[in-house]
Amino acid sequence: MARTLTGGGFLWRWLVALVIVLGTFNPTPYSYINWVFDAEGALPLKVLIGIVLLIALVVYLRATWFSIGPLGLILSAAFFAALIWVLVDYGVLALGQGSLLTWIILVVISLILAIGMSFSLFRRGVSGQVDVDDVET
Repeated sequence: MARTLTGGGFLWRWLVALVIVLGTFNPTPYSYINWVFDAEGALPLKVLIGIVLLIALVVYLRATWFSIGPLGLILSAAFFAALIWVLVDYGVLALGQGSLLTWIILVVISLILAIGMSFSLFRRGVSGQVDVDDVET
């Protein structure tokens, strides 16, 4: 089991978060939300995949919440908002292009989830402190 954060470890966590987020919703017709509201498809399969997505999302959200907390969520969202603002201001991004803003927000959500999943390992490597959520009595 890895005790330090590596670039590959972060990339893996981010790719899983990206699959969860984009699999749940994206502006194309190919997402779970669009599939559920489509009349076609077997209801039991839709429910099963929905539960799997929900489990994965809860794991990521819970780890993120306990790892970086509400302040970390606010700061990371503010960082990415400012980054997007800078990119728009310098003409790198043009947000008037259809669903580009939606895609950017979805990628940012996946990055924040990946940061939350990785932050405990990063903090351990930098400070030597270990995060412990479970209290034994």
